[in-house]
Amino acid sequence: MRGSVLPLAVGQIRRRPAAFAGLAVALFLAVAAVTLFGSLIAAQLTAPAAQRRAVVAGPGPAVIAGAFGEIAVLVALFVVVNALGFTLRQQHRDLALLRTVAATPRQIRRLVRLQVTATVLLAAVPGGAAGLLAARAFLAALQERGMAAPGLRIPVAPLPVLIALAVALLVGLAAAALTVRRVTRPAPAVALTDSAAGQRRTGVLRLLAGVVVLAGGGLLLRLAAGRPVAELDKAGQAALLGALVLLVAVALLGPVAARLLAAALGAPLRVLLPRVGWLADANLRGYAARLSSAVVPVALLVGLAATLLTMTSTAEQAVRLSGATTSVTKASDVWLRQAELGLLVCFAAVSTVNTLVALTADRRREFALLRLVGATRRQLLRMLSVEAALTTAVGVLLGAAVAGAASGAFSRAVTGSVLPVVPGAACGWVVAGAAVLTVPGIVGTGLWAIGGPAVEEVGGERG
Repeated sequence: MRGSVLPLAVGQIRRRPAAFAGLAVALFLAVAAVTLFGSLIAAQLTAPAAQRRAVVAGPGPAVIAGAFGEIAVLVALFVVVNALGFTLRQQHRDLALLRTVAATPRQIRRLVRLQVTATVLLAAVPGGAAGLLAARAFLAALQERGMAAPGLRIPVAPLPVLIALAVALLVGLAAAALTVRRVTRPAPAVALTDSAAGQRRTGVLRLLAGVVVLAGGGLLLRLAAGRPVAELDKAGQAALLGALVLLVAVALLGPVAARLLAAALGAPLRVLLPRVGWLADANLRGYAARLSSAVVPVALLVGLAATLLTMTSTAEQAVRLSGATTSVTKASDVWLRQAELGLLVCFAAVSTVNTLVALTADRRREFALLRLVGATRRQLLRMLSVEAALTTAVGVLLGAAVAGAASGAFSRAVTGSVLPVVPGAACGWVVAGAAVLTVPGIVGTGLWAIGGPAVEEVGGERG
């Protein structure tokens, strides 16, 4: 099989374009983000000495790129890991079948590495080009606000793009090495059985890692809460980083947390909608890994956006009460936070749409089976609508919990109280945006997935 690994890798990409398209978009965003902020740093480092010493309204492009890009790049990489995990779960059955026909674990790992490498290379050129264009636009915006020297230019150099390519490739290969263990570790027959059962069990190592990451996020929030009032910026950075770490813990513990929340929220639906509600609730709880993949991007969107909005409102009120002016309330820094929020929301929104569309599209055979046992298209659409509402609710609750913990820690540092100032209208728009991305994405894709002859879908290959 050694010489056939490359054709198999290419064949899998062709067979499942929806799953790999989501991974490609995530890698595109990661490469673009690293290129964007790397180019800003390169512009500062390669500028003439006079421009580097120019007095600007702020710390300068390099420092802004470092602080601003730290969270953005981590979010982009988080999206890549989530997308890759989903892509490999989509191939679980095919990879397990290869194991049953004498493919070794080493060959399976090589196959996955080739897939990741090919996807990274496909995303590298457009991602690098987009990153360079975004760097020029961002630098121009900084210059308009006096936060960068007027003569500063983005250098035409391949180094930022190459660094972004290397980072994306390393992250992709590391995530692949961890995720492919589900197929290569158990015996071939056990791996095939797990794929048929939907991988309902969550591994002990994953649970332990989730608990450790959760504790790490708690320590970061404790550090943020202990900052003095004079260090609002540092408290905000620690709180935002803590929120991201907590979201990583949500991703690791997602199958357990999502199943518990789905059970709690699904109980009323079983009473209000005895047939459709029962089926939707059973689908969500029965396929915990699938539910976790769906709610994590929603939690990422809500958690980061609500954290930034609530922290800003809390800091602004504290400044109004004290009468002091800090970088938290300066117009230039407010613009920076708005730009950061827009970038993070863009990452999370793309991840949400990619994941939900691919997840729903992969259920065509499941929908066909339901149609063969008597379910109508109208009933399936109602079931999907209920599932979409539950998925949104679970993701919003998880994201709100993260935002509440992070903004509470920040509020403790700023005001001495753990009760932050919540901008109700802005957070309401965030929740509405999550619903707009989730419900139409699931129902619209489901409308396409339930089309076609049911017998042919059941008799054909899965996915």
